[in-house]
Amino acid sequence: MSRLYELRRNAHGRLVLHMADGSEHVGVTPVRAFPIAAPDEGLSLVGPEGNELIWIARLAELAPEVRALIEEDLRVREFLPAITRIVSVSSFSTPSTWQVQTDRGAATLVLKGEEDIRRLAPRTHLRISASDGVQFQIADLTQLDKGSRKLLERFL
Repeated sequence: MSRLYELRRNAHGRLVLHMADGSEHVGVTPVRAFPIAAPDEGLSLVGPEGNELIWIARLAELAPEVRALIEEDLRVREFLPAITRIVSVSSFSTPSTWQVQTDRGAATLVLKGEEDIRRLAPRTHLRISASDGVQFQIADLTQLDKGSRKLLERFL
């Protein structure tokens, strides 16, 4: 733990931040400054009123138990299934219904328009927004099987 603060989870599962000045903040939320470009750098612990309480330059610099608490909270808040395979696409024009396999199981998503697929890194990283608001990611196009890449190419 840091001398400046202590972080723990209370009996209700909420993060509690104890500051060196004796103040306590219940229900703090970790927020990444750059969730895509630098997910392990630049993170704030934000109080329930929305004010930044602590700035963390790098997650790697935290004590393992503090880092584990923060990463656990982020995993719950940042639901972002990774597409591992595109099984089928109903149409090569939009809207189209996609059947996909993700790291969290099978899913069906509706793509409203080609603009719902965004490139986040040159040629490899994609973010796909389904019509219901759920975001999916493909972290590395080269890791998809040939059939999945071929289906996806029709939309890129």
